[in-house]
Amino acid sequence: MAGRLDLDGKPIKAMKICMIGAGGFIGSHLCEKLMAETDHEVVAVDVYNDKIRHLLEPPGQHPWSNRISFHRLNIKHDPRLEGLIKSSDLTINLAAICTPADYNTRPLDTIYSNFIDALPVVKYCSENQKRLIHFSTCEVYGKTIGSFLPKDHPLRQEPEFYVLKEDASPCIFGSIEKQRWSYACAKQLIERLIYAEGAENGLEFTIVRPFNWIGPRMDFIPGIDGPSEGVPRVLACFSNNLLRREPLKLVDGGQSQRTFVYIKDAIEAVLLMIDNPARANSHIFNVGNPNNEATVRQLGEMMTEVYSKVSGEPALEVPTIDVSSKEFYGEGYDDSDKRIPDMTIINKQLGWNPKTSLWDLLESTLTYQHRTYAEAIKKSIAKPVATS
Repeated sequence: MAGRLDLDGKPIKAMKICMIGAGGFIGSHLCEKLMAETDHEVVAVDVYNDKIRHLLEPPGQHPWSNRISFHRLNIKHDPRLEGLIKSSDLTINLAAICTPADYNTRPLDTIYSNFIDALPVVKYCSENQKRLIHFSTCEVYGKTIGSFLPKDHPLRQEPEFYVLKEDASPCIFGSIEKQRWSYACAKQLIERLIYAEGAENGLEFTIVRPFNWIGPRMDFIPGIDGPSEGVPRVLACFSNNLLRREPLKLVDGGQSQRTFVYIKDAIEAVLLMIDNPARANSHIFNVGNPNNEATVRQLGEMMTEVYSKVSGEPALEVPTIDVSSKEFYGEGYDDSDKRIPDMTIINKQLGWNPKTSLWDLLESTLTYQHRTYAEAIKKSIAKPVATS
């Protein structure tokens, strides 16, 4: 919008953004933000556009219609990609296989998607001197130092042993046979390549490390807004169980600890990165909410309570069951114990802090999912039955 200023008080110029993975959870929210609050143009690249169809259709009927275009292509082998990057001012790469159940059951696809397929994007940005915002993951940190200490060791409580810092924390992965780390390792290697391109060839880059971004349209509910088979991430798994009135499955007792941030808070951070290249370039940013920490078990209990409020349905008599990681994810699964983001760098560079509480973000997400599920069930009931 006219008159927008960056954090240093300078006018923000409208730019053309090539967004790879625009049709996904994060991309759809970012597209909405850019259309509603900026003058930037978006070249939306993806194989699906379901989650941004409301921005694209009906053609020419929205105030932003001339600022967003959809290009259906697979970045693995489409010669059009370089041209789209070359004609844009900024490329945002969101494309990835990022579902934990795939890491040890589809390790080759996971590695190729998160490293090999990302190589041309980095190359085209570097060769054409185009700025890149690359989405990585908090999983690059792997296990915390504290996880290697005895459970009753007093140092496990010291923040330096579990709070994750972009410029200081080591990246500690499990053994090679634990293929769950295929994702984290591929993501770390592409980060190192991007950083090297910046150091040696002057690539302007920003790397984003999301810590469990939550909200409407996230992941998928099997058979409703995604494939009938497959295991999404924890919050969507729990949502699926709640919608179908099935017990929540707690993997290995649900003792792992995570932090959760609302998608709309996180998108505010990304917009600050887009609009403030002088402050964001050459930085890696944790984007999470350390105040919204919970064990997976606590998350399940809170979601059960929130869903009862949203749906008006009573909780199940047996709301949770314990399952082993081998049973749930298969051989080769491993996990980190705790992921708490240090927020010093993003706060210093961009002045960003998350606002939404865990309860509120769960209420927003589950309200959306309950409504979506009810509409899907209604449509399935209304479908005509074939007769012979």
